[in-house]
Amino acid sequence: MNLENLLIHKGKTILDALQKLNGILYISHISRLILFVVDDDNTILGSLTDGDIRRSLLKNADLYISTGQICNRDFVFERKREGFLDLQQFRKRDIKILPILDEFGKLVKIIDLEVIKSQLPLECMIMAGGRGKRLSPLTDTIPKPMLPLGEKPIIENNIDRLISFGIKKIYISVKYLGEQIEQYFGDGSNKGITIVYIKEDKPLGTAGALSLVDHFETEHILVMNSDLFTDVDFEELYLALIEQNADMAVASTEYKVDIPYAIFETRDTRVLDFKEKPSYVYHSNAGIYILKKELVHQIPKNEFYDITDLMGELVKGGGKLIHNPILGFWIDIGNPVDYKQAQELAKHVY
Repeated sequence: MNLENLLIHKGKTILDALQKLNGILYISHISRLILFVVDDDNTILGSLTDGDIRRSLLKNADLYISTGQICNRDFVFERKREGFLDLQQFRKRDIKILPILDEFGKLVKIIDLEVIKSQLPLECMIMAGGRGKRLSPLTDTIPKPMLPLGEKPIIENNIDRLISFGIKKIYISVKYLGEQIEQYFGDGSNKGITIVYIKEDKPLGTAGALSLVDHFETEHILVMNSDLFTDVDFEELYLALIEQNADMAVASTEYKVDIPYAIFETRDTRVLDFKEKPSYVYHSNAGIYILKKELVHQIPKNEFYDITDLMGELVKGGGKLIHNPILGFWIDIGNPVDYKQAQELAKHVY
């Protein structure tokens, strides 16, 4: 949003502020009406909400008091900086809107804590070049990531979730009918982000497209498949990686196997013990990864290469690979049954 809409000069009156707050209702999707009072140099002096105005009117019954007199000068803010910003500390204090100021006290952005879940220092690569043959004929004229799910395409659900975690730059690898994805999202500016398209001339697997990016700006990269429907917590995955000093973190799902027979524990032909119809739970790959950008250099340039190949090399080389379970829902939309299940779930999620 245009930050100018949230600024008001200290010399303006309460009446001016009320008019500006009323205008925000029609030009912004901000979850709380708020203004920031500035001096002649546009330095922030304080915040001003409708509550501040009501309290002033009850005390003074004067619409022409200046905003500089009644603004909250003890407002909560953060300085602009690189790296991870823990938003949970502000949620615990019931902060709804967090202004980010530069070194001169000027407003550079706001974080709407009702909308933004996190501020992760990550760039993302979404793999969206596949043919999706198992969903034919639906994918004969539409790329699988663009199939509708709820009120928007599958891939848009993922992009919007990434945005809610503060991710501002997304690479999308495209091949089959990729021009439809490009035409739909453009450069990402309509969503307030940057989208860069990586065009595959040939199939490059689930990691090969990473080798076509000249330079990643963030120290870690999030990689995910485009055909997922999930409420994965990207912050939890990122913090697990950082806290355990891992080279790569993989989101995982539980896969349960029910054995319909008794399973013997044996030594030669002798039965030592047995379990009647046991169930085994395995952690399986959910198609979402965060990795150190240095690992990209291990990916062969413009060649077919799966991310599981990178995982295998990492483990064999003594690197640290961890997994973090997805506690919410996760569907890999690979066939008509999966797609139907995702469509039904989307009715209850949105």
